[in-house]
Amino acid sequence: MRERNLDESTPVSLLEDVKQKGRVWDDLCEEYGVDNPDPPWRITLEATCDMLAGGYWETFNVCKPKEERNPEEEEKKLDAVERRWEEDKLVEKYYEQIPFPERQLLALAHTLIRRGLFDEEELARRMEEVDQRLNSA
Repeated sequence: MRERNLDESTPVSLLEDVKQKGRVWDDLCEEYGVDNPDPPWRITLEATCDMLAGGYWETFNVCKPKEERNPEEEEKKLDAVERRWEEDKLVEKYYEQIPFPERQLLALAHTLIRRGLFDEEELARRMEEVDQRLNSA
């Protein structure tokens, strides 16, 4: 597992804004009379985490001979154990007051921004696109 020094991590302003102004699933359920305790996006979040790790079976690729491994591809992956460790640290530092699974989503976005997989501006643009689709109907 690669070492990540989260002491060097700083708050992500977009995620801080979401944290302050965002709405959690429990509130939305009550407002819209939904009985399902899990938000509809939770499965997608779990699948995204699995895909970032390279899929379920990818963890067993460490058994491959070195000549069959692709180090460039490995750098793009986010080890599931490492992600969970980092998520716990980020939640403790920034998102403790946010309920699960919203805090998992914020911590994952924070991790991906920290690692340079996308930036705050790209995330803001994508969030705006989703908001427009949801509110255009």
